[in-house]
Amino acid sequence: MKSNRHVKIVELINKYPITTQDELLEYLRAEGFDVTQSTVSRDIKKLRLSKALDSSGKYRYQAPQAKVSGSRNGLLGIVDTSVISVDYALNTVVVKTYSGMAQAVCAALDSMEYDSIVGTIAGDDTIFIICRSEESARACTQEFMSFVQ
Repeated sequence: MKSNRHVKIVELINKYPITTQDELLEYLRAEGFDVTQSTVSRDIKKLRLSKALDSSGKYRYQAPQAKVSGSRNGLLGIVDTSVISVDYALNTVVVKTYSGMAQAVCAALDSMEYDSIVGTIAGDDTIFIICRSEESARACTQEFMSFVQ
Protein backbone atom coordinates (compact mmCIF):
# COMPACT_ATOMS: atom_id res chain seq x y z
CA MET A 1 0.00 0.00 0.00
CA LYS A 2 2.81 2.41 0.88
CA SER A 3 4.52 1.91 -2.49
CA ASN A 4 1.22 2.58 -4.31
CA ARG A 5 0.80 5.74 -2.24
CA HIS A 6 4.35 6.82 -3.05
CA VAL A 7 3.73 6.32 -6.75
CA LYS A 8 0.51 8.36 -6.48
CA ILE A 9 2.29 11.16 -4.59
CA VAL A 10 4.90 11.47 -7.34
CA GLU A 11 2.14 11.50 -9.97
CA LEU A 12 0.17 14.15 -8.07
CA ILE A 13 3.05 16.55 -7.50
CA ASN A 14 4.02 16.25 -11.16
CA LYS A 15 0.43 16.95 -12.25
CA TYR A 16 -0.72 19.62 -9.78
CA PRO A 17 1.01 22.63 -8.18
CA ILE A 18 0.74 21.25 -4.63
CA THR A 19 2.09 23.74 -2.12
CA THR A 20 1.17 22.29 1.30
CA GLN A 21 0.92 18.95 3.05
CA ASP A 22 -2.80 19.61 3.55
CA GLU A 23 -3.29 19.97 -0.22
CA LEU A 24 -1.40 16.73 -0.83
CA LEU A 25 -3.49 15.04 1.86
CA GLU A 26 -6.72 16.15 0.15
CA TYR A 27 -5.54 14.97 -3.29
CA LEU A 28 -4.59 11.58 -1.81
CA ARG A 29 -7.95 11.25 -0.08
CA ALA A 30 -9.71 12.15 -3.34
CA GLU A 31 -7.77 9.29 -4.96
CA GLY A 32 -9.06 6.87 -2.29
CA PHE A 33 -6.10 6.80 0.10
CA ASP A 34 -7.06 6.87 3.79
CA VAL A 35 -4.08 8.79 5.18
CA THR A 36 -3.28 11.17 8.01
CA GLN A 37 -1.17 14.33 7.98
CA SER A 38 1.61 12.52 9.83
CA THR A 39 1.67 9.77 7.18
CA VAL A 40 1.92 12.39 4.43
CA SER A 41 4.74 14.08 6.33
CA ARG A 42 6.67 10.78 6.57
CA ASP A 43 6.05 10.09 2.87
CA ILE A 44 7.42 13.51 1.93
CA LYS A 45 10.56 12.80 3.93
CA LYS A 46 10.94 9.26 2.54
CA LEU A 47 10.53 10.46 -1.05
CA ARG A 48 12.89 13.38 -0.37
CA LEU A 49 10.44 15.88 -1.78
CA SER A 50 11.36 19.53 -1.61
CA LYS A 51 9.71 22.81 -2.44
CA ALA A 52 10.87 24.91 -5.37
CA LEU A 53 9.69 28.15 -6.90
CA ASP A 54 7.52 27.54 -9.96
CA SER A 55 6.82 29.85 -12.92
CA SER A 56 3.90 31.48 -11.10
CA GLY A 57 6.12 32.54 -8.20
CA LYS A 58 4.75 30.00 -5.72
CA TYR A 59 6.64 27.27 -3.91
CA ARG A 60 5.43 23.77 -4.75
CA TYR A 61 6.52 20.22 -4.01
CA GLN A 62 8.85 18.53 -6.45
CA ALA A 63 10.71 15.24 -6.60
CA PRO A 64 14.51 15.26 -6.53
CA GLN A 65 16.19 15.59 -9.91
CA ALA A 66 17.87 12.64 -11.59
CA LYS A 67 21.27 14.30 -11.34
CA VAL A 68 22.42 15.94 -8.15
CA SER A 69 25.35 18.29 -8.56
CA GLY A 70 28.32 17.57 -6.35
CA SER A 71 27.25 13.99 -5.74
CA ARG A 72 27.80 10.71 -7.51
CA ASN A 73 25.00 11.64 -9.93
CA GLY A 74 22.51 10.00 -7.57
CA LEU A 75 19.05 8.80 -8.41
CA LEU A 76 16.09 9.48 -6.18
CA GLY A 77 16.45 8.33 -2.58
CA ILE A 78 13.73 5.75 -3.05
CA VAL A 79 15.78 4.11 -5.80
CA ASP A 80 18.91 4.12 -3.66
CA THR A 81 17.19 2.41 -0.73
CA SER A 82 14.91 0.01 -2.63
CA VAL A 83 16.95 -1.56 -5.44
CA ILE A 84 18.60 -4.94 -4.82
CA SER A 85 20.13 -5.66 -8.23
CA VAL A 86 20.22 -4.55 -11.86
CA ASP A 87 21.06 -6.62 -14.95
CA TYR A 88 20.32 -6.55 -18.67
CA ALA A 89 19.80 -8.84 -21.66
CA LEU A 90 19.87 -7.33 -25.12
CA ASN A 91 17.93 -4.06 -24.84
CA THR A 92 16.01 -4.99 -21.66
CA VAL A 93 17.13 -3.93 -18.18
CA VAL A 94 15.76 -5.89 -15.21
CA VAL A 95 15.71 -4.15 -11.83
CA LYS A 96 15.01 -6.25 -8.71
CA THR A 97 13.65 -4.37 -5.68
CA TYR A 98 12.49 -5.20 -2.21
CA SER A 99 8.97 -6.62 -2.18
CA GLY A 100 6.31 -3.97 -2.84
CA MET A 101 8.77 -1.28 -3.98
CA ALA A 102 8.96 -1.83 -7.75
CA GLN A 103 6.13 0.54 -8.64
CA ALA A 104 7.55 3.40 -6.56
CA VAL A 105 11.03 2.91 -8.02
CA CYS A 106 9.57 2.68 -11.51
CA ALA A 107 7.67 5.95 -11.04
CA ALA A 108 10.87 7.60 -9.87
CA LEU A 109 12.78 6.31 -12.90
CA ASP A 110 9.99 7.40 -15.25
CA SER A 111 10.09 10.92 -13.81
CA MET A 112 13.75 11.19 -14.79
CA GLU A 113 12.92 11.00 -18.50
CA TYR A 114 15.99 9.17 -19.78
CA ASP A 115 16.22 9.55 -23.57
CA SER A 116 17.58 6.02 -23.93
CA ILE A 117 14.54 4.44 -22.22
CA VAL A 118 11.54 3.60 -24.38
CA GLY A 119 9.30 2.41 -21.55
CA THR A 120 9.02 0.68 -18.19
CA ILE A 121 6.72 -1.76 -16.47
CA ALA A 122 6.71 -2.75 -12.79
CA GLY A 123 5.36 -5.65 -10.81
CA ASP A 124 5.72 -6.18 -7.07
CA ASP A 125 9.49 -6.57 -6.91
CA THR A 126 10.67 -6.45 -10.53
CA ILE A 127 10.91 -3.69 -13.15
CA PHE A 128 11.46 -4.25 -16.87
CA ILE A 129 13.00 -1.32 -18.73
CA ILE A 130 13.08 -1.37 -22.51
CA CYS A 131 15.97 0.64 -23.92
CA ARG A 132 16.57 1.81 -27.46
CA SER A 133 19.60 -0.46 -27.92
CA GLU A 134 21.75 -3.04 -26.19
CA GLU A 135 24.41 -0.39 -25.73
CA SER A 136 21.97 1.94 -23.94
CA ALA A 137 20.74 -0.97 -21.78
CA ARG A 138 24.34 -1.68 -20.77
CA ALA A 139 24.91 2.00 -19.94
CA CYS A 140 21.68 2.22 -17.91
CA THR A 141 22.60 -0.95 -16.02
CA GLN A 142 26.03 0.42 -15.16
CA GLU A 143 24.59 3.74 -14.03
CA PHE A 144 21.80 2.15 -11.95
CA MET A 145 24.25 -0.34 -10.38
CA SER A 146 26.37 2.53 -9.11
CA PHE A 147 23.43 3.52 -6.88
CA VAL A 148 22.82 0.11 -5.29
CA GLN A 149 24.28 0.13 -1.79
